[in-house]
Amino acid sequence: MSEESQTRTTGGAAWRDEIRATLVLAWPLILTNLAQTMMTATDVVMMGWLGPDALAAGALGSNLYFGTMIFGLGLTTATAPMIARELGRKGHSVRDVRRTVRQGMWMAAAVSVPIWIVLWQSEAILLAMGQEPPLAKAAGEYVRALQWSLLPFFFFLVLRSFISALERPLWALWAGIAGVIVNAAAAWVLIFGHFGLPRLGLVGAGYATTFADFVMFAIMVAVVLRDRKFRRYHLFGRFWRADGPRFRELWHLGLPIGATLVFEVAVFNAATFLMGLISAAALAAHSIAMQLVSLSFMVPLGLAQAATVRVGRAFGAHDKDGIRRAGWTAYAMGVGFMALTGVAMIVAPRTLVGVFLDLDVPANLPVVELAISFLAVAALFQVMDGGQAVAAGMLRGLHDTRVPMVYAGIGYWCIGLLLGVALAFQAKMAGFGLWIGLAAGLTVVALLLLGRWLRRERLGLVSFG
Repeated sequence: MSEESQTRTTGGAAWRDEIRATLVLAWPLILTNLAQTMMTATDVVMMGWLGPDALAAGALGSNLYFGTMIFGLGLTTATAPMIARELGRKGHSVRDVRRTVRQGMWMAAAVSVPIWIVLWQSEAILLAMGQEPPLAKAAGEYVRALQWSLLPFFFFLVLRSFISALERPLWALWAGIAGVIVNAAAAWVLIFGHFGLPRLGLVGAGYATTFADFVMFAIMVAVVLRDRKFRRYHLFGRFWRADGPRFRELWHLGLPIGATLVFEVAVFNAATFLMGLISAAALAAHSIAMQLVSLSFMVPLGLAQAATVRVGRAFGAHDKDGIRRAGWTAYAMGVGFMALTGVAMIVAPRTLVGVFLDLDVPANLPVVELAISFLAVAALFQVMDGGQAVAAGMLRGLHDTRVPMVYAGIGYWCIGLLLGVALAFQAKMAGFGLWIGLAAGLTVVALLLLGRWLRRERLGLVSFG
């Protein structure tokens, strides 16, 4: 065999190995994300059984909680690229990995305290926002029970980053499935007062989620203490020993990730509020379309998490070819999957909307037609959303988080939301114009992040740090 043929064969084998490794790592992460989404869906369904007022109060409280939780989630996400880099640099590294996990947990505890202080004032915050006093009071009581779930959830995320960096994410999936089951059972008992327990209503839903998150964290602790591959790291040994430089590096890496996620989540929350100003039908149609795109987004989100690990390990090993393969493999998978879902939204929008609404009921017709028009925009929205999610994960593997944060602020707020508002209210395009704005913002962020990756690649990925 000639040298050229041998190189081509070796290169092809390397790409096939990367595809296989990415899939093995990504699918449990995708299903874990879906499991966490199911916990929220379960709570919403049971709140609906309590009545529309309880559902409305629960939605208000959940939005406050989610806005703060997503910031902490971004912070703790910083542990994944750091652990991956350390394992790439030295495959049998124990001390550095243990210290990163330890400082990640310290960071989780540090960010939970101010979030708890803020969430404890949820009723006052909602009243200041002009919400009705009875709804604000019920939402505040719900959040005061729910907020204690933050610390065990953040701890769970740190341990999930650890086992994912070791490319053993299946344990996190089992913990997530257990969390869904425990949350559903505890919510049913505590919300409605079964088995002789008092009927707690919304407060019961908050306590159920807190208990489920403690269970998920406890399962992960048991796994890392008992599994032979994890046990050798002695993660909880000398837990109170400080590591100032590592702690600061985690904040330096994690703060931009948290801010990026807040920029993205907040712009969609703002869009939901604006839809309510347009009409009830527009809000309902928007909710349906968002449910569909949010569900499909779990796939590129899982691939982004896998990309962070795979790119991070190659980054630590100073393997430029490995970085390229890991990044482009995850990117192609994420964009390819979202392109398929975009085609489905164009080809069969009525079928998709019919999952949520009875298409034969005349009263539903305005919502159905609006939802179909939103899905036409969502087809483009899907591809760009997948592209920006995976590209952000690729760059996190290179410890590149500050510039992507700036891109997110510019794309989502300075372009996407402003354009959407102008089209919706000035150009009289209503909800359709708002969706065009959201799609434009995602497109800008996706292209900027891709351009950032291409520049890093062209310049030899700049520095291995």
